[in-house]
Amino acid sequence: MGRGRAKAKQTKVARELKYSSHETDFDALQRELSSSSSEDRHEDDKRYDDDPYDGYDEYRR
Repeated sequence: MGRGRAKAKQTKVARELKYSSHETDFDALQRELSSSSSEDRHEDDKRYDDDPYDGYDEYRR
């Protein structure tokens, strides 16, 4: 047992997040999103283009 305090704290934090009004700085968000370079995105895309099973046919024979 002993989960009462942890659950109460989680509930308190969840209520604060749900009902408090936070000001969103859309200008800062736009700067952050536009500052990511195209090179970073290209490297991420390249990671998914590689076939993880390339070369396994050689071992199977």
